[in-house]
Amino acid sequence: MLNHIDTVDHIDKIDQVGKPVIYKRELVWRNIILMALLHSSAVYGLYLAVYAAQFKTIMFMNFIAVFSSLGIQCGAHRLWCHRTYKAKLPLQIILMVLQTMALQNDIYEWSRDHRLHHKHSDTDADPHNSRRGFFFSHVGWLLCKKHPEVKEKGKTIDMSDLQTDPLVRFQRAFYIPLLALIWAAIPTFIPYYYWGETLWNSWFVCVLLRYCGVVNLTWCVNSAAHLYGMKPYDKSIVPVEANMRHFLVGEGFHNYHHTFPWDYSASELGAIDTFNPATAFIDMFAAIGWAYDLRKASNDVIKSRQTRCGDIH
Repeated sequence: MLNHIDTVDHIDKIDQVGKPVIYKRELVWRNIILMALLHSSAVYGLYLAVYAAQFKTIMFMNFIAVFSSLGIQCGAHRLWCHRTYKAKLPLQIILMVLQTMALQNDIYEWSRDHRLHHKHSDTDADPHNSRRGFFFSHVGWLLCKKHPEVKEKGKTIDMSDLQTDPLVRFQRAFYIPLLALIWAAIPTFIPYYYWGETLWNSWFVCVLLRYCGVVNLTWCVNSAAHLYGMKPYDKSIVPVEANMRHFLVGEGFHNYHHTFPWDYSASELGAIDTFNPATAFIDMFAAIGWAYDLRKASNDVIKSRQTRCGDIH
């Protein structure tokens, strides 16, 4: 069942001699403690945002939250992972910086896990398999060791394009110092230096509260967008057009995205037709020539797929 939360050992599969292979979930207590501290700090950051921080600090927090989210969506997801468009070096650098600010693993690791997610979606080889329940697909997958199938199938993912990408290699090699500068130091010191916010408020509001909000929004694509919604493009797969798709900044049209993962818009609709800031961001840079070769499914292809596979009744 989709809503089953895996809390006990279970028979994973049968081996070659007919004996059951037992999968034992192993918790990663370091991650559990870190996630507990993050969410506790975010609650405190929310308190400071309401009662102590300056209005400029709140606006700055929201500004960098939106743009760090675009670093994941337009950069790691649509550019490097799915190759839905091409980008000139200045745009690649911008997206790399924004993706680093989001702190969701480096581009190479993020893309590897996401390609695995698409290739083996909603199976034991999917890092955030939604068949193990909402909590697991949302955040639980980060709190325990990877399923053996994730490790095994992950070795089969072709990453040759990113292994030879100099910018991806640079970020991966210097990821920790880049995080210290881009994720932590810059968002903390800008409010302190430019409008006299306290370092305490800047850290808890602009770093921890902002980060917690962005990662939970991203996790909703793994959880809610695989559980609650419609399947107008392909009813045979688990991902859905999420009921909360208009809150997911362009990533909630998930039945479409898993049907046409190479579409740069991740949606049948354009940035003007619906709330899709990530598509608008790419379109803006396409207008000045920094983004090009944008791939898009034609209306005929979409309607044909809906007629054959979609749940449109």
